[in-house]
Amino acid sequence: MYGDPATIRKILTELGDTWAVVGLSDNRDRAAYGVARTLQRFGKRVVPVHPKAETVHGEQGYASLEEIPFKVDVVDVFVNSSLAGAVADEAVAVGAQAVWFQLGVIDAEAFARTREAGLDMVMDRCPAIEIPAL
Repeated sequence: MYGDPATIRKILTELGDTWAVVGLSDNRDRAAYGVARTLQRFGKRVVPVHPKAETVHGEQGYASLEEIPFKVDVVDVFVNSSLAGAVADEAVAVGAQAVWFQLGVIDAEAFARTREAGLDMVMDRCPAIEIPAL
């Protein structure tokens, strides 16, 4: 299962609170914008990762995970499934503790690689839906 309750709970409550949100821009019509705001309401620091490197919800954006000058705990992925595996690999490379693929973002091979690297991972779920239930 790609989103077992124990892993979801661990990522949302036990790991650190700095979340890099890949695909987050200042576009209020995109799902990432609302999900990031919900994560902030629950005490998470949200770091936008987008080619435009925009400031979103008061947080400086970065063009890539590698450019973030501090440790991120969770990498939340809002990109097309065909691009998500590369983002998961970057998350491993920068030392994240977990990767979260949003609803509709599915890459079983990336899931397996990420888990083999020792990271927790959830796929095809939304933290903004899960976190209020905890």
